[in-house]
Amino acid sequence: MRLVLVGPPGAGKGTQAVFLAEHYSIPHISTGDIFRANLKSGTELGNQAKAFMDRGELVPDSVTNDMVKDRLTHDDVANGFLLDGYPRNVVQAEVLRAFLAERKTPLQAALELSIASDEIIKRLSSRRTCRACGAPSEAGATKCSSCSGADLYQREDDKEEVIARRLEVYEEQTAPIISFYRSEGILLTIPAVGTVSEITEQAITALSRLA
Repeated sequence: MRLVLVGPPGAGKGTQAVFLAEHYSIPHISTGDIFRANLKSGTELGNQAKAFMDRGELVPDSVTNDMVKDRLTHDDVANGFLLDGYPRNVVQAEVLRAFLAERKTPLQAALELSIASDEIIKRLSSRRTCRACGAPSEAGATKCSSCSGADLYQREDDKEEVIARRLEVYEEQTAPIISFYRSEGILLTIPAVGTVSEITEQAITALSRLA
């Protein structure tokens, strides 16, 4: 299975990626993990990215694209992969399509997790994080259930006005890739509502239709 996950922040892509990658026995590849691995190892690409980050600049698409392409040459992707957080725009999607076409391993599906903006704001703004261990906690909790019961706080990027801006950026930059993959004929859309297991089951059912 060669798959990308798309959807707005707060749709649960990271959570679903873990379960789907396990179900299909394929690596879960996130851009965050790729960046951290390259920076930690001091690779040429990592050093290029660090130079931009040290100047307070965004890492350009060209560096991100090269990091992802390098990761997709590793042996563990022989039976497929799940991309989470990439591509983030149509230019990246086109680069990925061309790279996979060269390797004769095109994407089989782009799975969209669909959820209304007001539900995302409600979901994320109610989230709290542990000051001690950094673990997220259920809405309404006052103490962390993952460590010694430390206090919880609301992260800056979980405040309503920040979430609203993140959604605006998503609509401007990332949402167009949904149209891109629809035109490619590989877009599958499921509602990102219900329990984690219910959403996973819907995803697997949708993907099973590819067989």
